[in-house]
Amino acid sequence: MRRRASLVLLALAVFCTALSPLLRWYAFPRLAEVPAGRYQAVVLEAKDATLVDYATLQPRRVSKVTMIETLKGNTEQAARVRAETGRDAVVWDTLTYVAGPDGAMVSRIPERYVFDAHTQQPLHAGGESVDGTPVRRDGIEYKWPFLVRKHDYRYFDMQTRTSAPIHYRGTRTFHGLEVYCFEQTIPWTKVPVPRTLPLGVTPDTVRQLGLERWYTTTRMFWVDPVTGAPVNGEEDHREELRWTGHPEKQPITAFAGHVAMRPDYVDSTVALVSSQRQLVLLLTTYLPWGLPVLGAALLALALVLEIRARNRRAHSGDLSHDGGKTARPAPEGR
Repeated sequence: MRRRASLVLLALAVFCTALSPLLRWYAFPRLAEVPAGRYQAVVLEAKDATLVDYATLQPRRVSKVTMIETLKGNTEQAARVRAETGRDAVVWDTLTYVAGPDGAMVSRIPERYVFDAHTQQPLHAGGESVDGTPVRRDGIEYKWPFLVRKHDYRYFDMQTRTSAPIHYRGTRTFHGLEVYCFEQTIPWTKVPVPRTLPLGVTPDTVRQLGLERWYTTTRMFWVDPVTGAPVNGEEDHREELRWTGHPEKQPITAFAGHVAMRPDYVDSTVALVSSQRQLVLLLTTYLPWGLPVLGAALLALALVLEIRARNRRAHSGDLSHDGGKTARPAPEGR
């Protein structure tokens, strides 16, 4: 009976040891994926900012500018992209809505981002676009890959419609999480005018006034290295309306301010990421490291049972050689 138990324990030990690399290197890349139907909203604010008044084309100081970024998974389009490419796809329809201190709209820019659910690499299908203009992304946007590495990535900039390196700047602790810090600087670049502006202003209106839009920013992200999800973001953002063909004229500041996530959205994002990272750690750390330890313990127990079984058989063999007789002391005389 003990021999049979030791064989079962030995088989379980081998199974646990073999399962460990399979979970980490085979199952994890296929099981870890971004949900196709995800919905999320984030609010960012720029306090004491500068904002242009399109009625007078004069910059004015305002107490606050609010940016609301909504992200909605388009499951129907994702299914079409999967049928077209044969890959698990995620399609995010996003909207960046900028409002002034009175809540009035300053601009709104819709975007469609199509990417691989497992690797977060862009898929050039499904109508990827920015503000209704088709684009072809190079690099990541919004989310880093699972298990972020300490190196630079290429990050897509929505305003310029191009990608540029975003640099790893070190590790720090943020709200109890160890995060990787990344930073990207976009130099002054001529960019398209948003199609939706207040007071009925259009890109054609801006062009007819002899103006063009320029933009620069330095953005910073604090990224959870396990899930690849940013838990905080800040941006030093500047926009100017420059006079076409008249570099001597003073540019009009369209927007200038330090944009940061609102504290309550930081807290909710950290809580969400903290719960999700446990699932990733289960497949990448807890089980791949725990199973070999369990396998070693089962192997040790199997060896103990086998040794005990052999000792018992050896003892039984000694008894069989002398016919089962044992020497008994002679009774003492009275």
